[in-house]
Amino acid sequence: LQSNSCCIGPGFLEENTGPEEEAMIKIAGNSYLASLNLPDFHGCSPGWSSAFYGAECFDSEVHSYLKNLGNQKSSESQNIDAKKVELEQLLMMETKNYRKTMKFYQKLLQKERRSKGPETKSMLPKLRGQLQEMKSKVQFLELVKKYQMMYAEQWGVESCVLPTVIHNGKTDTMDMAPMDESSLLLYYNTEKHQCNNQNGVKVLQAGTPLGLMAYLYSRNAFLEGYVQQFLYTFRYFCTQEEFLQFLLDRISSTLSSASLDSSTSLTKICNRSFYILQAWIEDCYNVDFATNTGLLCTLKEFISSKVASLNGYGERLLSLLEDASARKSGSADQCSSMDKCEEEGEEGRKTLHSLCKKLSEDVSRKNFYWKLSKGVGPIAQYQRERLHTSSTALPKPCSLTEAKADAVGPYLLTEYSAQQLCWQLTLLQQEVFLKCHPVHFLNSRALGVKDKCVALQKAVSTETVSLKVCNLFLSKCIQDQYLLQLLRNADSISTWVAAEIVTCHTTKRQVSLLSKFLLIAKYCYEQRNFATAMQILAGLENLIVRQLPAWKILPAKVAEIMEELKAVEVFLKSDSLCLMEGDRFKTLPTIPSAHVLAMHVQQLETGGFTMTNGAHKWTKLRNIAKVVSQVHAFQENPYTYTPDFKLQSYLRQRITHFKDADISTLAADNCANFHQIPAEKHSRKIQDTLRRMKATFQ
Repeated sequence: LQSNSCCIGPGFLEENTGPEEEAMIKIAGNSYLASLNLPDFHGCSPGWSSAFYGAECFDSEVHSYLKNLGNQKSSESQNIDAKKVELEQLLMMETKNYRKTMKFYQKLLQKERRSKGPETKSMLPKLRGQLQEMKSKVQFLELVKKYQMMYAEQWGVESCVLPTVIHNGKTDTMDMAPMDESSLLLYYNTEKHQCNNQNGVKVLQAGTPLGLMAYLYSRNAFLEGYVQQFLYTFRYFCTQEEFLQFLLDRISSTLSSASLDSSTSLTKICNRSFYILQAWIEDCYNVDFATNTGLLCTLKEFISSKVASLNGYGERLLSLLEDASARKSGSADQCSSMDKCEEEGEEGRKTLHSLCKKLSEDVSRKNFYWKLSKGVGPIAQYQRERLHTSSTALPKPCSLTEAKADAVGPYLLTEYSAQQLCWQLTLLQQEVFLKCHPVHFLNSRALGVKDKCVALQKAVSTETVSLKVCNLFLSKCIQDQYLLQLLRNADSISTWVAAEIVTCHTTKRQVSLLSKFLLIAKYCYEQRNFATAMQILAGLENLIVRQLPAWKILPAKVAEIMEELKAVEVFLKSDSLCLMEGDRFKTLPTIPSAHVLAMHVQQLETGGFTMTNGAHKWTKLRNIAKVVSQVHAFQENPYTYTPDFKLQSYLRQRITHFKDADISTLAADNCANFHQIPAEKHSRKIQDTLRRMKATFQ
């Protein structure tokens, strides 16, 4: 859908403004100051695709389709409402047809597997081709709908007006020195633009904190991806309080002066401020407002006292804050009661993305073909520094259910297939992954995350992490530390894998469990769950586990999976955007390795963020935003496996049971973990030693 043939240039709205766009601006301008109807509001967060693709997110085909939409007669121009209604109807109709065809395709596929009739076989390829076309059309209409919802671009200003944006927010305007654009922002020129064939187009290179915030008001800042990239990365050069105050100052200084004339700069600045604020709340509520009660109270107080009494936008923003708070608390309640749920509605899980996934899986079952690397290099091992006795190697069961899980031991793992275990481990991993945000992967050095097999030692708690070391955010900027929870969860799973293996009392059972974990990891990376695959690999590469005698009698085909996993690890570390190549990530669910992604971001964070004149390098910040945007991209397409709550509960208990275990102490109590010397050979060695000792004294 993202085409490189043509993109929307900076002068797009100005050069192509027709009767439809003029009517759109007029309607939006009048409705703003009069009374805004809440149902007419749409989400204005540009989304991950805007940060990832930038100006190429919406190509000329999207614009042309939207421009012709709603024109029933050649002499009749329709406003934005007509376009919206027709687009909603088309999207609903195409989605409905796609769902029906997909259900028919699945029934036909099941029939073909049972009877294998020739008619069914000939019909499946044709139906599959129709499904691909229908899926592409639905996705295109979704992109058009997203482009249509970019109402905020109507209130963009020219670059020469950006100093006015800063001037209007100043309270001491009499003493304020005049400033020009060159003192705020630094551009570089491209040779040629693809759309309007200009000889040179200005591209933002760097800017002061005030200049970068003012650039949010520039024309096409939403469509070019700047707004979303800014929301991901602004904490490197300003705090959340400073950014909020910047927006509130612009609203305060322009709200009373804004008129019904939508062409004035004050009206544009006022409207754009509201849209930027709404986009910030929609996209970053959990990482900025939910963790900072002072910031949230300041915003609510301002809206209630200065905005709500003048227009309906204040009520909309308050409602948006309440909805975001309810969603966050609702997701927490849902996670806490996950073990108690017995069923979920099948239809509720079959979203449009899941249907697309099923189709893609049928088209191509094999996801990756890895080239096995010989001699990947020394394996970094992690050894806990704490010394444990045999009695303290494991925590004691704290509940009856955990005691039962401990009594069952690893035997339940053998009752399930590797694919079943892969599915449930994937769902457990997805549960913690869906809670993370792209911002969580920024400034990870300040949290103590390092390039090691285990990024954070368990002995270091969240409270004791020093934020003064390598802190790239401003000192007063509040950082959510959810990344540490992700990494501790990964460490717990790796420890669980190693502990289950070393506690097996026979070599035969160890071989069986090694094979089971290797197959689980293989299924995981084939289903693009790279997080669990790398966690299992870390557990198998534990120094104690790697020295087990069971590896020598492991079947050759199973042992080859270990090399495959190492090749996958090298692949993931090779490129920060390797999982975003092609279109597979749009239809196939993906869970990246949190530690690998954090390391990629740390690599991009290496080096200075400012130029010699003090301006912040926007090109560097834009690249960081592009890499972390893939978190939201993967979260849009979740796995839809049927949960097995009994198995999930067992896995949770076993992982919790072993999370603080000392592998070396556990292995010391099990004779199967050591190479056994035959008794005759052992006695012969003793006799030879005695003879040599006697010879020395004679």
